[in-house]
Amino acid sequence: MSSSAEVTSQEYIKHHLTNLSVGEGFWTFHIDTLGWSIFLGLVFLTIFRSVAKKAETGVPGKLQCAVEMIVEFVDDSVKSTFHGKNPVIAPLALTIFVWVLLMNAMDWVPVDLIPKAFELVGVNYMKAVPTTDINMTLALALGVFWLIIYYSIKVKGISGFIKELTTQPFGHWTLYPVNFLLETVTLLARPLSLALRLFGNLYAGELIFILIATVGVFQLPMHFVWAAFHLLVIPLQAFIFMTLTIVYLSLAHEDH
Repeated sequence: MSSSAEVTSQEYIKHHLTNLSVGEGFWTFHIDTLGWSIFLGLVFLTIFRSVAKKAETGVPGKLQCAVEMIVEFVDDSVKSTFHGKNPVIAPLALTIFVWVLLMNAMDWVPVDLIPKAFELVGVNYMKAVPTTDINMTLALALGVFWLIIYYSIKVKGISGFIKELTTQPFGHWTLYPVNFLLETVTLLARPLSLALRLFGNLYAGELIFILIATVGVFQLPMHFVWAAFHLLVIPLQAFIFMTLTIVYLSLAHEDH
């Protein structure tokens, strides 16, 4: 590949990895991430609400059957993992799983299709996979983190929550500051690991799709092979995010 071709490839990759943004510095808003995540959230709510309203006791249609399978799958995951009593956990787990799955599934859309469509109306940048944006995955993880803190304090009380952070793993009172440091790092690592795991896998996958798009005539078979591999990766990452959320909230509900 010539130098000019390399520059063209670099510009192509950079263009596809650039968000449509407004604002500056900390107050930069990624319009494409916000727009697609809200749109996909509305798709989730619309489909599930429609199925719930039209649900029949007889032989279900294909869409109703698919929705029921997802609901049953999430419900079984909650029952097997969450050991407390909280009616919020199952709906939360369902929302996280389906919403993250839909955002991840945008990775299957050919990398040039949506950006080219928006270029026709004068929009030069458009990233259509919200979970390839670290801001989105961090926002999801921080939402889970605040629920962990809320339920930890609600179930154990402030004194119980502080005691949990200071009396483990070493029981002697002289080591309470060490315990507090270790447990605080562990607590903060939970949302960070949630966010980085989801972001890293989807960003890497999208980057490879973009690289495949630069190879010319051989891109189509390579694209299908990588897309087939993502039949596993995309739902798996949604499942992992949901499962870890359930596990962390289960730990927050333990009052001993």
